[in-house]
Amino acid sequence: MDLKYQSGDPISIKIKNRIIGRETFTVIAGPCTIENYEDLKRIVLFLQSQQIVFFRGGAYKLRTSPYNFSGLGAEGLEIIERVARETGTISVSEIVSSQDVDLMAGKIDILQVGTRNMHNYRLLQALGRVANPIILKRGMSSTIEEWLFAAEHIIAAGNPRVILCERGIRTYEPLTRNTLDISAVPAVKKYSNLPIIVDPSHSSGRRDMIKALSWAAAAAGADGIMVETHFAPDSTSCDSQQTINESTFLEILASLPQLISLWQKRLT
Repeated sequence: MDLKYQSGDPISIKIKNRIIGRETFTVIAGPCTIENYEDLKRIVLFLQSQQIVFFRGGAYKLRTSPYNFSGLGAEGLEIIERVARETGTISVSEIVSSQDVDLMAGKIDILQVGTRNMHNYRLLQALGRVANPIILKRGMSSTIEEWLFAAEHIIAAGNPRVILCERGIRTYEPLTRNTLDISAVPAVKKYSNLPIIVDPSHSSGRRDMIKALSWAAAAAGADGIMVETHFAPDSTSCDSQQTINESTFLEILASLPQLISLWQKRLT
């Protein structure tokens, strides 16, 4: 691979005195989509009680069907910003348009590029002009090389704070929403110096698999996971089937220290 920027020693990304990198294992959790202030605040307080300070939540959602709930938009951003400010936590939310870069960069701590936008080079270049860390999800049918070159678009435009996220790729297997390519973790570590996390929720689309896939990611040496979590998953308006409850989340956390010790990592 003729990568210009992703060589040398592994990089660490610092945000609000927390580190995402090869020496840490970061847990990001929260609802698929922001529905209201009260629910998000309750979820974030639960995460804080478990020393988890990164929370995710969508204000804008790209949906396959135009008739499905696609987020609260600007109102959702206000809710995320308020909860992060009140709790002192770190927010993660998906950006879907280059027109929203300035708005979201001022309200959200970490901006996420979803699978559909991995090849949106104008958006990637616009994100190269902000200081926020960027989570770049792998395209649903993209090779690892294409994914790494997408990261180069952000870095070449001026922002080296890129975190790669393996979220599963489309295969012929119908039992899962996508197929988690766990081999992407060691592959990225070989060819890139960027942190890599895994999204077990979108990988499987099934809550009964998320615990096993989370542990698999930790055992493979991933630098973190991003998990859809809610206190009442079946009541959510988006991706209920791949959202775990608090009990399952606690089970995942319980075994992480042992698994990440294989790689001399610490939980953050």
